Amino acid sequence: MELTLREIADSVGGDVIGDDKTVVTGINSLDEASCGEISFFSDPRYRASVKKTDASALIVSKVTDLYQGPQVVVLNPALTYTRVATLFASPIPTYPGISDQAVVHKSSRIGRSSSIYPLVYIGEGAIIGEDVVLFAGVFIGDRVKIGDRTVIYPNVTILQDCIIGNDVIIHSGTVIGSDGFGFVKDGSTSVKVPQMGIVQIDDQVELGANNCVDRAAMGKTWIKRGVKTDNLVQIGHNVVIGEDTIVVAQVGISGSVRIGREVMIGGKAGFADHVEVGDRAMIGGGAGVIQSISPGEIVSGSPTMPHRLWLKTSGLIRRLPQFNDRLRALEKEVDELKRRLD
Repeated sequence: MELTLREIADSVGGDVIGDDKTVVTGINSLDEASCGEISFFSDPRYRASVKKTDASALIVSKVTDLYQGPQVVVLNPALTYTRVATLFASPIPTYPGISDQAVVHKSSRIGRSSSIYPLVYIGEGAIIGEDVVLFAGVFIGDRVKIGDRTVIYPNVTILQDCIIGNDVIIHSGTVIGSDGFGFVKDGSTSVKVPQMGIVQIDDQVELGANNCVDRAAMGKTWIKRGVKTDNLVQIGHNVVIGEDTIVVAQVGISGSVRIGREVMIGGKAGFADHVEVGDRAMIGGGAGVIQSISPGEIVSGSPTMPHRLWLKTSGLIRRLPQFNDRLRALEKEVDELKRRLD
């Protein structure tokens, strides 16, 4: 694809400083960009890279004299980079229609414009919308419903009765609708609690690779519109995650946790069961969430505490051996004073 700088600027609402007829054929980082590619600059730490870049144009928040070529001035260079990258991104590869090597139950319904790769399995009564792409190795269980324009990458498993919305992206290896972890003790024996609910994933959700989303014991595990998860995320049974929440890699969410909208959850955070997290809260990486968090609160640590307190606390941890030595020395001095007084 070739676009002029003027066409790019018009598509993102930017102003061109310099030659707006410059032809752009791709997008790349400052260090890797070559002639014909556009890059972006928003972080002063990369000033040296701006001076050396071979990019034919830059996306910037304000004109920089570090670079002599044409510049597109925008309010948010990082966001604009994303939109420009979308213009040059390769389209998702599709298979023409339904492969003869796919196993498709005769009672299922598949949109005429959908793409079903070889080695896909689609179960009884499943409903697949329009413009859906199912890559090789995808398993779609009985009575699963998938909305329009959803893309499901290789080796994803979606088990019976689960509901997937429109414009959803599910990356390789993810399992949706596996049994929730529910057992009741009978003496020393663990008796399985039947997991009779479903998983519902709303529109515009993106799930990373190797996520596990458990079906509900009763009712539904519910991932609401616009949620984005990184790789290796565990979501337990009956969890509810609110709109536009971000979940970073290796987060583990126990059963019946309720998370509000626009929450930010750092990597490796863990949640005890039944806690609630308010809207727009922020949870630091590695946090241990064992009690509910209020809307807008920023927490870190394990167990969690206000983020500023955690910064002070973590700064003291490395000094604990020193404090311990001082305490022992003071105890000895006190004991010596006692002996003298006696």
